[in-house]
Amino acid sequence: MAKGKQDETWEFFGELLKDRREAAGLSQSDLGARVFVSGGYIGLFEQGIRKPQLDVARRIDEVLQTGGIFERTVRKLINKSPYASYFHEVAELEAVATKICEFAPLVVPGLLQTAEYARAVTVAANPFATEEYVEEKVTSRLDRARILKDATRPEFWVVLHENTVATPVGGLAVMAEQLDHIAGMIRDRWVLVTVIPRSAGAHASMNGMVQLLEFEDQPPTAYTETSFSGTLLDDPAVVKRAQRAYDLLRVTALSPAESLALIESAAEDFRRCARTT
Repeated sequence: MAKGKQDETWEFFGELLKDRREAAGLSQSDLGARVFVSGGYIGLFEQGIRKPQLDVARRIDEVLQTGGIFERTVRKLINKSPYASYFHEVAELEAVATKICEFAPLVVPGLLQTAEYARAVTVAANPFATEEYVEEKVTSRLDRARILKDATRPEFWVVLHENTVATPVGGLAVMAEQLDHIAGMIRDRWVLVTVIPRSAGAHASMNGMVQLLEFEDQPPTAYTETSFSGTLLDDPAVVKRAQRAYDLLRVTALSPAESLALIESAAEDFRRCARTT
């Protein structure tokens, strides 16, 4: 994947951080302790592998007395990102993850969305948005999905609730196409999808989506999202709880074969209804 200007700016951020930290006579662990992250994360910031959140950048400025340069840089890069401020780091982490596990209670995960489904979701949340804004959001979502077809693609495990499969987002024809797309991805072994049936009743993570990310050379992390905000979780104890919740979701779901059959059946139902309306 080609390196963009934003990637180069993050590399500059890391180099500058290392220079200022060493000039202050602090080790990575020393600085990490003062800004409430691990020394390992400071090392990842300096290598440009991880991107600090705004509050961390602000604390780095305070500790190193840099006059706000790190906060300004992070703000600039967030503003240039096509993603919401709380999601831009997650999108970057997806690109370097070795494994992604996601639970979707209501909406098809962004990495699996078709263009028309993504458009319908975007317009529903932004009814007064310009066409340019909608197209930017749809394009950025499709661009994210390219990681699933890279040679170094991550393992992608998805648990859908049946509500996600049964809700005709964008209309009957759009939903049929979306489910066909998911079924094709399953058959091509790009993703492993299971479905929690409505008959399962209560289940773990009932309050929203959960995404777990694993990496080759850094600790796993978790991400949760509601309609208006998202939270990246790095605390090992919290990530472990999220992993356990995901394990409980998987044992509640149908088998992969049963899930594929349900998805294909729903797609055919939507297609048949679309032809008769």
